[in-house]
Formats: sequence, structure tokens, C-alpha cells
Amino acid sequence: MFTKNTFKFLTDLEKNNSRDWFEANKHKYEETVREPALEYIEAMAPHLARISGSFIASPKKVGGSLMRVYRDVRFGKDKTPYKTNIGIQFRHVAGKDVHAPGFYMHIERSEIFVGAGIWRPDSTTIKNMRMAMDESPAAWKKIKNKVLKEGFALHGDSLKKAPRGYDPEHPLIEDLRRKDFIVIQNLKRTLVTDKDFVKKSAALFASTKPLVQFICEANDLDF
Repeated sequence: MFTKNTFKFLTDLEKNNSRDWFEANKHKYEETVREPALEYIEAMAPHLARISGSFIASPKKVGGSLMRVYRDVRFGKDKTPYKTNIGIQFRHVAGKDVHAPGFYMHIERSEIFVGAGIWRPDSTTIKNMRMAMDESPAAWKKIKNKVLKEGFALHGDSLKKAPRGYDPEHPLIEDLRRKDFIVIQNLKRTLVTDKDFVKKSAALFASTKPLVQFICEANDLDF
């Protein structure tokens, strides 16, 4: 699947992030990035099904689990036309975009990580998460500690103050302030080119199952 040539292309793209260069080297993108990524997604499908039947591994070239290489330059400060990373999201069947619960693989020259949870959810989802944590604090702490022991760390943005309706001295206030409910574990490049990458990354996703299940159940989503 992924090889040293995958990282060479991503490195070259960082140095030559222009439409002319990309079009001239699009065949390399297909051979070293998109085709291996779609192969990885397809190979992950049975492993994902063993974790939960509610998450999609879609190897479609467009509109599937592989995120677009084309950057949306309308709102961001970065106006370069192409993303220099491979982003793969296995999202919940009820989700329509990256803000759905899911499992995520990020492959870039300078940063590789596996993630799980929900990023930038809407206000209703955040409210439901806070209610679930408040109503089942012991369950939340057990799940959180279990995932952290697997080598993951909580990431994302948080409110500066306690959310409305919650005591600033609440024992879970740090987590109640969160606006993202995601965990991330950094990986070495050698893992991506390892012959057992699918099996090993599937095991990492499986270790985050308690968190993702908690998120789904807090929002009345099947898991």
C-alpha cells in the first residue's frame, strides 16, 4: 500500500504546491497516494465491521472515506490549492461530513496520527455529551482512563469558562468545557509502510471503541 514514494510525493507537493506542478505529476499522486489509500480503506472494512457495524469504509474515489486533496481556500488563511496530507475518515452512517463521530487516519510528511471521536460537533451534540458525562461520571472516567492508557491523548478546543448550567467546581469541569471530543495518538512513519499496517491500525481504532460508543449512545446513535 503506502511506500517511501508516498512520502516523497507528499514532500514534493509541499515544495511545489501549485496547480501546474500537480497536474504535471498527477499520475504520481494516483499511484503513490490515492490508489494505496483506497486499497487501505477497502482492507479496513472487515476490521471496522468487527468494531461496529455503524461506521463506513468507502473506497470510492470521490465522496468516500478518503478526503479530497483539493483545499477549500475560501475561508482558511492557507491559500495553497492542495492538502499535503492524506486524510481518511471512517464516519458514522448517520453523518454527512467530518463533524460526525468516527475514526481518522492522518498521514503527512511531518505528522502521522490516528484519531477517534467527534470534531467540532454542533451545539446539540455538545449538550448531549455534557449531559451524559454529568449523569454517568464514573462511566465517563472509566472510559477516558482506559483510552488514555492505550497511548491516546485528548485534543481539541475548550471553553475558557464553565458551560452554562455547570458548577465551575464540578469534578469533570475540564471535560465539560470541551468543544471537541477526540483522542489522538502519534505514529511513526515506519508503521505506515509496515506490511501489517492495516492490522495494527485496526487494533488502534479498536482500542478507542469505548469512547466512540459513549459518544454514539449519548446522541442516540446506533453503535
